[in-house]
Amino acid sequence: MEALEVSGKSVEEAIESALQKMGLTRSQVQIEVLQEARRGILGFGAGEARVRVIPLTAATEAPAPPEKAAVPPPAPPPGGTATPAATPSMAKEVVEQLLALMKVSARVEVQHPAEGESPEMLNIVLDDPGMLIGRRGQTLSALQYLVNFIASRKVKGEVRAIIDVAGYRMRRQEELKNMAIRIADLVKANRRSITLEPMLAWERRIVHLTLKDDPDVTTGSVGYGERRKVVISPKKRP
Repeated sequence: MEALEVSGKSVEEAIESALQKMGLTRSQVQIEVLQEARRGILGFGAGEARVRVIPLTAATEAPAPPEKAAVPPPAPPPGGTATPAATPSMAKEVVEQLLALMKVSARVEVQHPAEGESPEMLNIVLDDPGMLIGRRGQTLSALQYLVNFIASRKVKGEVRAIIDVAGYRMRRQEELKNMAIRIADLVKANRRSITLEPMLAWERRIVHLTLKDDPDVTTGSVGYGERRKVVISPKKRP
């Protein structure tokens, strides 16, 4: 099922309209607030709220695009999907080759996920992890994109490995989950939406997934590129 954009007098009205048209519940979708409703002055400048509702299965299964629109996402080469056995070994090989070219001394550890969970994770251990993490994890995200792109070309199929540096991604994931729950509590108490700081695509996804089953709040995204933010809003009371 494809995403649906709907307008309404309020964000909640637009969301409810979209859910009815799609035959889905809030727990089955990801909501992006494209525009808040504007009251205007003396009738001028008013505007309806507009939201995009994305089926959660499509949002979570599709690979996240790079933050910079100028860089096209890697299209899997002909030949199907890489075998599970080839994915971690090829991605590990690519990481080690890139580190060698960068003259970075590091150890690459393969961490296999439990059945049904995320793809394999490659954790890079080195003395100065900051050089591979970068500001707000941007260098790490770029490295992961590059590794998966090169590995996919090599095996002639799609490779989706998660790259971590000294456990940064795992720690950041826990921080985001805790923050999402804490902000959601504030939204419930004050009945007012809160917009978070700009985040990378994978960070926004953590917030959306953390709160997707919360019966009292809904999440959406506003902005573009590196300035894209998550908005946590109270759900309309019956």
